[in-house]
Amino acid sequence: MIINTGQRTDIPAFYSEWFANRLKEGYVCVRNPFNPRQVSRYRLDPAVVDVIGFCTKNPAPMFPYMDLLKDYGQYWFITITPYGRDIEPNVPDKHRLLEDFRKLSRIVGIHSIGWRYDPIFLSDRYTAEYHLHAFEQIATALEGYTETVVISFIDLYPKVRRNFPEAKEVTKDQRLALGKEMIKIASAHGMTVKPCAEGDELAVYGADCGGCMRISDYEKAIGKHLDAPKKKGARAECACYLSCDIGAYNTCKHLCRYCYANAEPSKVLAQSRLHDPDSPFLIGNYREDDQIHDVPQKSWIDRQMSFA
Repeated sequence: MIINTGQRTDIPAFYSEWFANRLKEGYVCVRNPFNPRQVSRYRLDPAVVDVIGFCTKNPAPMFPYMDLLKDYGQYWFITITPYGRDIEPNVPDKHRLLEDFRKLSRIVGIHSIGWRYDPIFLSDRYTAEYHLHAFEQIATALEGYTETVVISFIDLYPKVRRNFPEAKEVTKDQRLALGKEMIKIASAHGMTVKPCAEGDELAVYGADCGGCMRISDYEKAIGKHLDAPKKKGARAECACYLSCDIGAYNTCKHLCRYCYANAEPSKVLAQSRLHDPDSPFLIGNYREDDQIHDVPQKSWIDRQMSFA
């Protein structure tokens, strides 16, 4: 099976010690965000967990614990954008992130890491020309360390509108113009562009519009065929295979203004103060009224089929 860590928060950046403790103890508890009394308990054991998926803006805090992951398949997405602290207040220096990306690629391998350049929005400061210049610089720095770059354009969800009221939608003409040039740049540096939940409008220019995190991507990362149960993406327009996320909403302390997973910053800071690195839960601990469900788990690796 696949365990995901990055749909709701950034575990490597802010909760790496906790995750290391979960790997050592061999299980993790996750509250249902829509019914907190319902708790799913997952085993963290390479006998049943084939791949762990990460999505982070800062992988470095996990580096001391990489030995705990060596028996698991891994796939990492590292988000590197050109925005300053006016948009991403607590994201580390981008030059350091580029070096950390290269370091992680050397550890896990080029097929187990991808770059995310998203979400893209336009403003007086962050113009189309600014984006293309930054995209070229980052692609140059990451050449030979990944074959995948995911792009998407800002979605104005209610939380985004509240925290980033001046953000505007990117028009179709703007999306096509930027996407076309980004595909050219990525190709020149050995990368395929995968648009995230953007339909197939960029396919004509050479983008892979089939989904940015498919079972085939996990299979390529681990070199084995996965007989995975069918599952829909997180949204109607999403073709990715996303399941079993162990994070929690309103806990990512990057406080990026475009974030869809956080409410206002005060709630994030209040939640994060309830974090205990020794707890089975990312936030808080067991409650008297918990209804704990041990999730049935098994390996999805097809032992009859392997990749060359």
